[in-house]
Amino acid sequence: MDAPTTHPDEGERATFKAMTEGSAEDWAIIGSHYRSFAKGVADRVLDHLRLLDGDFGGFPVDRLEHSLQTATRAHRDGRDERYVVMALLHDIGDTLGTYNHPDVAAAIIKPFVSEEDHWICEKHGAFQGYFYFHHVGMDRNIREQYRGHPYFEACAEFCEKYDQSAFDPNYDSAPLDFFEPMVRRVMERPINSMYASVADE
Repeated sequence: MDAPTTHPDEGERATFKAMTEGSAEDWAIIGSHYRSFAKGVADRVLDHLRLLDGDFGGFPVDRLEHSLQTATRAHRDGRDERYVVMALLHDIGDTLGTYNHPDVAAAIIKPFVSEEDHWICEKHGAFQGYFYFHHVGMDRNIREQYRGHPYFEACAEFCEKYDQSAFDPNYDSAPLDFFEPMVRRVMERPINSMYASVADE
């Protein structure tokens, strides 16, 4: 019989069996582990983004190239770093959120971007549909339900200028290495999270 595998997260642990039994000392231990783990979020996100490499899904370019191309177009257009990271990660949910990928991506970036950037990411699926839903028996104007929202035009612009145009096999996209420092800077500290104070301790 093989010896049990040692988990990499060994060390001091809380002792409670239910949260109702937890003490401040327990939560201090958990907090220290949390802060250490949180520092690796950019690495985990980048690793997951790499899963899109080679995944074409019938498109002219694979999903990683589409993501790089979208971000490159936004960067070259002078968008700020948080926006560019949003553009890079907008389709990261494709692997796990097959039926709601914008929601997955939006949840990942929410702690690190503006309310507007988050809304763009969360709603881009409906706005992107304007360019193809009519070809697959769907309503291309589904985005109209958001007409009048303060970020409607911003989302429409993201999809038209950067997203729907990012399927060119001959476009000179910047490599993922170019964007990694941006992802790390943006994800270094949350700006919209109820856990931000814990991360700062």
